[in-house]
Amino acid sequence: MWQLTEKKSTPVYQQIIEQIINYIQNGTLQPGDKLPAERKLADYYQVNRSTVVHALDELVSLGWVLRRQGSGTIVNEGNWGRSTTPRVDWRSLFTQEAHPKEPFLEKLQQLLNDPEAIDLYSGELPLSLIPDFRFPSYTWEELLLEERKQSPLGYRPLQQVICQRIETEQKIKVSSNQVLITSGAQQAMFLLLQVMLQSGDSVAIEDPSFLYSLPIFASAGIRLYGVEMDREGMRIDKLEQLILTKKIKLIILNPTFQNPTGSMMSNRRRNALIDLSRKYQLPIVEDEVFREMNFNEIPPSLKELAPHQVIHLGSLSKIFGSSIKIGWIVADQDLIQRLSEAKQMMDFSISVFPQVIAHTALTDSRFEHNQAVLVGTLKQLAQAFLKGAEAIADDWEVSEINGGIYVYLTWRHQHLTRKDWEIFLREKLLIAPAFLFSNDTMAMRVNYTRMTKQTREQFFAKLQTISKELRRS
Repeated sequence: MWQLTEKKSTPVYQQIIEQIINYIQNGTLQPGDKLPAERKLADYYQVNRSTVVHALDELVSLGWVLRRQGSGTIVNEGNWGRSTTPRVDWRSLFTQEAHPKEPFLEKLQQLLNDPEAIDLYSGELPLSLIPDFRFPSYTWEELLLEERKQSPLGYRPLQQVICQRIETEQKIKVSSNQVLITSGAQQAMFLLLQVMLQSGDSVAIEDPSFLYSLPIFASAGIRLYGVEMDREGMRIDKLEQLILTKKIKLIILNPTFQNPTGSMMSNRRRNALIDLSRKYQLPIVEDEVFREMNFNEIPPSLKELAPHQVIHLGSLSKIFGSSIKIGWIVADQDLIQRLSEAKQMMDFSISVFPQVIAHTALTDSRFEHNQAVLVGTLKQLAQAFLKGAEAIADDWEVSEINGGIYVYLTWRHQHLTRKDWEIFLREKLLIAPAFLFSNDTMAMRVNYTRMTKQTREQFFAKLQTISKELRRS
């Protein structure tokens, strides 16, 4: 295992780095695995100890391994601060995964089609809750006519509707040249990384965050740093420490019904974040895909508080499912123009058809009514979940549900390991453990909207059984 079989012209320390990263990516080395001691590695590779030390120092700086006093060198158990290799090995890009596989996720995905499994992992509403709307029939000729309403920024009627909704809901007046239509929020995020950052740059996100495991950051060579959260949201003091020590270039967060915790950033914390971003002249990317699923009055969006400091991301996929994969970026005109040019260069064109569907959905006369019905149904589902959660309150701390589709459950007892979460897969209870969003292993995200009365009863019965087993372990 610890041998360099191929002769290469690159320095030996670089070859050692590439081999160890390859072992981590293909699963030969797992998170938390301990590497041999420096002297042993030097013997295995038949090199000076200084060569091994150089390689390990580089791996530490890239975030792939950690050195702990008295414990030696271990494979990093998380993604915080991880960067790509110093040089691109093009051949490896064609022969291996670009991002380490998550064993738990692979096993979970195999169970998604099992009729006996309870899917509380998927990040969508069940089909029975997705609002219905009438889609007019179009001839091919009529669709071609609609195609003429496309601009480099997107389908103009859809842009105009988005502008109207933002003005109504967030009290911000934006024009069509400040809105770029994308194929979902993830494409929007990818474009922002390509235009605003360079490989090696650092980004601050919430800890935990759904962004944690997205491969787009690793692919772009971006280092992610998590900012601790409390009941009011991202902690500003912790964020400022990161800005000063890690040279943060961008702040990305999900302040309204945060994924995975379902929490809401307070109005006071939002203003403090804006003040800090202005102090250090750092742009903020605000992901607001859950905003319209609110049960009560919610704080102003960050975009509303600071229109020129904040880049706003929206999407229809949470309300209408991934079948309508339409998102948008709202930002100042100069940035939107640069993003549009990048989108065209990458040939990220979007067919007019899903944009026409999105426009039809948003302008349907029953949309507001259907949305109100949906929110009312979600509120009932949330209340039913919290009522059922009383049975497991001694073992799990359950977050409030004020909107969105997620609830976060935190284990109250001894430290859990990744292996402990295999019990949920054995019981065919598909949830999202915290280690998919952070280095934490003590909590889980549950999509409460996917529960019927029957599956809710099954969930809490299974969870009580699992909790007893966890307490004994």
